Amino acid sequence: MDITRFAIEKKRVTGTALVVVFLAGLGAYRTMSRAEDPGFIIRVAMVQTIFPGASPERVELLVTDKLEKSIQEMPELDFISSESKTGVSVIYVSIQESYREMRPIWDDLRRKVANARAELPEDVIGPFVNDEFGDVFGIVVTLTGEGYTYAELKDIADDVRDEFLLIDEVAKVDLFGTQEERIFVEYDNARLAEVGLSPFQLIQLMESRNIIIPGGELTTADEKIALEPSGNFETVDDLRRSVITVPGSPDVLYLEDIATVTRGYIDPPESKVTATGEPAIVLAISLREGGNILTLGERVETTVEGLRSLYPYGVELEFVAFQPFEVERKVRTFQGNLIQAVVVVTVVMLLFLGLRTGLVVATLVPGAIVSAFFVMGIFGIGLDQVALAALIIALGMLGDNAIVMSESIMVQMGEGKA
Repeated sequence: MDITRFAIEKKRVTGTALVVVFLAGLGAYRTMSRAEDPGFIIRVAMVQTIFPGASPERVELLVTDKLEKSIQEMPELDFISSESKTGVSVIYVSIQESYREMRPIWDDLRRKVANARAELPEDVIGPFVNDEFGDVFGIVVTLTGEGYTYAELKDIADDVRDEFLLIDEVAKVDLFGTQEERIFVEYDNARLAEVGLSPFQLIQLMESRNIIIPGGELTTADEKIALEPSGNFETVDDLRRSVITVPGSPDVLYLEDIATVTRGYIDPPESKVTATGEPAIVLAISLREGGNILTLGERVETTVEGLRSLYPYGVELEFVAFQPFEVERKVRTFQGNLIQAVVVVTVVMLLFLGLRTGLVVATLVPGAIVSAFFVMGIFGIGLDQVALAALIIALGMLGDNAIVMSESIMVQMGEGKA
């Protein structure tokens, strides 16, 4: 079938089809996902296991080898690389390139690791499977509060995180710089020896006082009632006033009589963040797959403005990384290049080829670009810097192609071919 002859003979059909494709392309462009970089599939997961105090040889023999044998049963496996260090086993699991849906594979990996857990030593911590290597946080917000403790900032950060998660374009929100609280019981060995206690006995007494296990159930004809013991510690003062029985003596003491009980944070901290010289907590926001980073930026800005008016003076939310700004700048640059190309091609063609031929050539550039948007929408391809770079390169090729085609047609028409 001669498509060119059909298009020329069926002008109305051709014109209608071009209009439909043009409008569909504009609609696809308006709804197309936008991001800075194209998404790609990460086919690597890390399995980390902690074996405190063990030598690399023992870690390899007792942990790494057993986990590898279980993981090798996966049919999707490509290869495994592992590293056994003092007290730590790290295994990297790589999946074959032919697999695209990774979630079921990672679930199977977790089941294989869980099955091998029974063969590992009792002192082992883990193993932990981490398959979130591909998380990219396009928006980063810092939370500071003058005069606020880390615990108070953490409570505020949890509320802010919940608000961000209500946004449709958000995939996840991670917190960085939070400090874990601990209750420290500091004692003097001489004081413990004076009352006849050892550190191990003191620990046992504390564990026996802090009852956190359920006390059973009471079943009636109408309902089942859970019994919860009231011996657990609710505050630091409860711990300080905990009664200590002196071995071999009817005397009792409070814990604060033989030890100092304080609330604090892990020292040294695992991570720490400061913003404008003040302690801060970072909220990192990632875009969902196929989402629009510009829409995400607008929604996050609106949410942050609302939160700023909600919290008291001293609590500040500031953007330290805002990817939507860069994406919008690149999209506007592409739009400017497209308009410039159309204008230049139109003026040059009208000057040298005449009105009719110039208009035909000038309409080929935007028509081809909008048609490309339509095809990209069909295949789920979004606008990112790779796609924009390809379209910008194509602008020059489209202009040259239109000129060559028009010149060929004019030459053949001059030779008398209809």
